[in-house]
Amino acid sequence: MKVLGIIPARYASTRFPGKPLVKIGGKTMIQLVYEQAKKCNALSEVFVATDNQGIFLHVQQFGGRAVMTSDQHQSGTDRCAEVAKKYPEYDVIINIQGDEPFIEPEQIAKVAACFNDPDTQLATLVKKIITTEELYNFSSPKVIINKNWEAIYFSRSAIPHVRGEEPQRWLYHNTYYKHIGIYGYRADILQQVTKLPVSSLEKAESLEQLRWIENGYRIKVAETDIETLAVDTPEDLERLLKGL
Repeated sequence: MKVLGIIPARYASTRFPGKPLVKIGGKTMIQLVYEQAKKCNALSEVFVATDNQGIFLHVQQFGGRAVMTSDQHQSGTDRCAEVAKKYPEYDVIINIQGDEPFIEPEQIAKVAACFNDPDTQLATLVKKIITTEELYNFSSPKVIINKNWEAIYFSRSAIPHVRGEEPQRWLYHNTYYKHIGIYGYRADILQQVTKLPVSSLEKAESLEQLRWIENGYRIKVAETDIETLAVDTPEDLERLLKGL
């Protein structure tokens, strides 16, 4: 099985323009993500997929591989699909978030390992929620999982609701999981899901993976106990730099 890691990277982020090129400890964020991904033995190759010439040239300068893509894509999944079409020799595509500079190679490997099961169509990663603050953080999607370790639903709300209990005590009565934003797709399934129209659930929660579930696709889930540090805003970067 040949597995391709793709790091979507666009310059024109609404909340943080130029984010892939910001410096963290002397290296750009995109370089740090790329170097972490390259350490993962489960990946046959790693590409940065970008619509920006500056990012493209920068990746080449530090010795990475980059692919120019359309500037019309609405999501990282769409950008991955364009690259995957150009490289049909890969069986599985892993979409690695370009704003998680310290992602661990073993987290990527866990998602890739889901595809050892030939029935796996899509895959992602979750982590147990251990604090009430995490549970009620609407920026961090929660995941409901069935007994086959497939995602039933994703929500920005705390789900499931624990009837008859104070919200501050819900963690004592149920195991909650938050979504870690890394995706795996079997190559043919990737092309299929990017052709689907935006769904009602996706619109409601602003979570693209709900489009897949609403259309009957199955998302296999792997669990990690490693925390990820995503940089969505300049304030996130400031907090990260203070912690180095």
